[in-house]
Amino acid sequence: MTSSEALLKTIDLKQYFQIGTHLNPFSKRERYVRAVDGVSISVPHGKSLAVVGESGSGKTTLARTASLLISPTAGEIHFDGRRIDNGQVHPRDLYRNMQMVFQDPDSSLDPQMKIGDSIGEPLRLLLGIKGSELKQAVIDSLIAVGLDKSFLDRLPRQLSGGQKQRVAIARAIAPRPKLVILDEPTSALDASVQAQILTLLVDLQKKFNLAYMVITHNIAVGKYLSDFVAVMYSGKIVEYGPTLDVIETPRHPYTITLIKSAPIPDPLQRNLLQTHIKGEAPSAINPPSGCRFNPRCPFAETICSQVVPPTTEISSTHVVACHFVEKTATSSIVHKL
Repeated sequence: MTSSEALLKTIDLKQYFQIGTHLNPFSKRERYVRAVDGVSISVPHGKSLAVVGESGSGKTTLARTASLLISPTAGEIHFDGRRIDNGQVHPRDLYRNMQMVFQDPDSSLDPQMKIGDSIGEPLRLLLGIKGSELKQAVIDSLIAVGLDKSFLDRLPRQLSGGQKQRVAIARAIAPRPKLVILDEPTSALDASVQAQILTLLVDLQKKFNLAYMVITHNIAVGKYLSDFVAVMYSGKIVEYGPTLDVIETPRHPYTITLIKSAPIPDPLQRNLLQTHIKGEAPSAINPPSGCRFNPRCPFAETICSQVVPPTTEISSTHVVACHFVEKTATSSIVHKL
């Protein structure tokens, strides 16, 4: 994908967190958590990219870094044709077009602020909207997410979990941004409410021509919401491509195992998993050499622990970082998501 086609684009993005020396004054060795370690992704205009992987893979740190909520250690971030990590773009100009919905609405909504004020705050601060125009814009955003003006004067404690998340979504779409970053937007909700929120997000994307960057550990959610998927493991992207290509013909061993580990939809077997990922996720402080998945990989050979795998093109849009894509081609997915 060329830069002109991408709304959000990262190039070799890194996010390291220093640890050790301030905790142990006798240690002179600097140690780092390599949360994001050379990630390049693109989110097209009006499309969705899902970043999927286990907890601790670096997905949320990637989202927070790409949105400049935390400054990157290295690499580049481009948004809407401009580089934004070099301090040349004012935050007001950035966040009027880029918004974020967090996993837990209880932590993202001020418990003392009325719902109307909470949704109106970005409109007032980013767009300078005031008075009756502001109130109407807030009501329009509430209606867009399936609520009404009776919620204007309520406090978050008076709302259910699903209603709070709808308010968080209303606040994000209120400035009519080009991109909304969704960090596990349904994982804190009951299953029935999750389905409603997912349907809402699809409807809002069509209505407002939104682009989404979806952070999720649930590959089925990624399939439902995204056009493209990036599979992240231990701070790196191991497979990337159109969602259906990656899910129906996965080629990285981690992607294959991730899909096979998803719950089977058959109600007679829904508590069973096809397989499980052996072992634990590697340390982000001292990751394995070579391919970071090699200690858990059923296809691993000596080269996997010695040499970082090259990026192999399965097609012009589907790439995999693996030494043995020929072997993985014969590993069929037993059940469909």
